[in-house]
Amino acid sequence: MDVEPDQTLESVGPRLRALRKRRESTLAALSEATGISVSTLSRLESGDRRPTLELLLPLARAHGVTLDELVGAPPTGDPRIHMRPVTQHGRTMVPLTRRPGGIQAYKLILPGRTAEEEREPKTHDGYEWMYVLDGRLRVILGEHDLVLAPGEAAEFDCRVPHWFGSADARPVEFLSLFGRQGERAHLRARPRAGTAE
Repeated sequence: MDVEPDQTLESVGPRLRALRKRRESTLAALSEATGISVSTLSRLESGDRRPTLELLLPLARAHGVTLDELVGAPPTGDPRIHMRPVTQHGRTMVPLTRRPGGIQAYKLILPGRTAEEEREPKTHDGYEWMYVLDGRLRVILGEHDLVLAPGEAAEFDCRVPHWFGSADARPVEFLSLFGRQGERAHLRARPRAGTAE
């Protein structure tokens, strides 16, 4: 059965209120984050104001949800993720998640190492987990200088000075899970103690 557009729009108000309550946020704080007046936000939540794209986009960003989630759009049934790769300075990054906020997943392909490559460690908020698919990944983390081979993983607090790149002249391909708020990857299976390398 198809959902009528009016029914979809009517459900936006209660969904907005539930999202705000879940985040324990006030209308005033949401107004400050979105630039939408408190009275407009209140009328949206109560259903007295019809939601428009100009209002929904900043609200979706503030709540960390997609526009589809905000309006309760039905799933398309297509599980494929169609993300566009971004290439800068020879590094290719393919986002594998589309939900804003929370842990983000990426596939990265870094070019082989060059003699003049800058290796200046950086720091920022967040927590990162890396899993090498192909090639060898060099990770400088604080006082540690590590080389990860395919099948090896590392996780670290991004507030520790870090740098990573190919360990040799070949490109390296790896998966990265990044949590801006410091979320860690939770692994259910761990290698048995004493397992041969």
